[in-house]
Amino acid sequence: MSLFGTDGMRAVFGKPPLDRSTVQAVGYWFARLGMPPDQPTGSRPLLILGGDTRDSREAITAWLAAAARAAGAEVRSAGIVPTPAVAFLVTELRAMGGIVISASHNPYADNGVKLIGRDGFKVDPSVERAIEDRVASGAHGGGPTGRGVVARGHRSGMGGHRGGTGGPREEAGLADRYLDHLWTSLPGGLPLEGLRIAVDTANGAASPHAGRLFRSLGADCRLTCNRPDGRNINRDCGSTCTDRIVDFTRETASDLGVALDGDADRAILCDHLGRICDGDVLLYVWASHLAALDLLPGRRIVATTMSNMGLEHALARRGVEVLRCGIGDREVAGTMRRERIRLGGEQSGHLLDLNLATTGDGLLTAAAVAGIVASSGRSLADLASGFRRFPQTLRSVGVRGKPPLAEVPGLSAAVGRAERELGSSGRVLLRYSGTEALARVMIEGPDQQQVEDLCNRISEVIEAELGTG
Repeated sequence: MSLFGTDGMRAVFGKPPLDRSTVQAVGYWFARLGMPPDQPTGSRPLLILGGDTRDSREAITAWLAAAARAAGAEVRSAGIVPTPAVAFLVTELRAMGGIVISASHNPYADNGVKLIGRDGFKVDPSVERAIEDRVASGAHGGGPTGRGVVARGHRSGMGGHRGGTGGPREEAGLADRYLDHLWTSLPGGLPLEGLRIAVDTANGAASPHAGRLFRSLGADCRLTCNRPDGRNINRDCGSTCTDRIVDFTRETASDLGVALDGDADRAILCDHLGRICDGDVLLYVWASHLAALDLLPGRRIVATTMSNMGLEHALARRGVEVLRCGIGDREVAGTMRRERIRLGGEQSGHLLDLNLATTGDGLLTAAAVAGIVASSGRSLADLASGFRRFPQTLRSVGVRGKPPLAEVPGLSAAVGRAERELGSSGRVLLRYSGTEALARVMIEGPDQQQVEDLCNRISEVIEAELGTG
């Protein structure tokens, strides 16, 4: 049984694996397997819960809390907070772990479960496999049956439950501790004073917090898409719909704009001219700043195979090397820890500074880059001007199954032809999405029309063999 993808467990709420019995089994075994071996008799290790603004969050929180308590854990809920807030609170409160209830950038009908280990990092896949094995075997070890923990309106379907759920009391002070941590992570005083910052919170987890943070740092902060109703998270807004932040940045005459995703663990920025700065551009700006201050150990950063070749070329001129790794922020964090590298991230906007955090943090990324803008006296457009993007095309093809790509008829031949045409000046990358029924086709090369044509050819092969239409 495979429950977990590249970023936890994610599905339509109420349907396997995000049904009550599976969620409770996962919560029970995460708590049970995470029990410290030296736990004093009679004490209960702490588990932290938090999540985004989806209207299914409260029900899932109640399910998980009941399961964790049945396993012998104490449970505290931070309520609506970004994913990195849970990771921070785990280490701050010396908890046994944390669980984030979120489906990140997915539509509101989806939700998910992300597991955070006692070190504040997302758990190793071996932990997820151990949980999957126990759930698949039907082992309960005296765990919960699920009775008595269903939120009103959720015995079936998507009924509302904004009223009480029987879950743990939400502690606003926990979110305050996280915001204090972000505030102290940046230089003292008011490092963003004089900046006007436009922020799209995607009607998600950062909605109650973004304005408080940026204003406390001295910025004139203008907010949009910050009125969640349980169902409008990521709807035509946020980091996957950047037209909104571009328009809002121009309308408010802001110095820069920030678009977050549903759980605020990533950020896409735009400059005052409305030009998008994705994770690659932000890595260039941040790494260049740290390198100039001699604060980048080994003068290396980590980026994934999806990052643009222009990042390597631009940072090479700064004497900084880019080390490539696999897809996913967990892969980025693991590579950074193994190689003792401070900074890394993904093109999607998941950026990680290990000196400051254990997971990607959109609010921290935005504040740090804004701080560089303020301290340098230069615009984000100017700071990013040394980055020249190689033409790149990314296509997502809906698929009805995910057989090994090498076994898809005609696909290897199509890829081989594309690679021969590109030679050493380009590359082809194929992969399946870890969270959706999609195949990703990415092609990079010196000529935009060429990469688009090659991407179309390969996408057509996948569509013909695996397409949903």
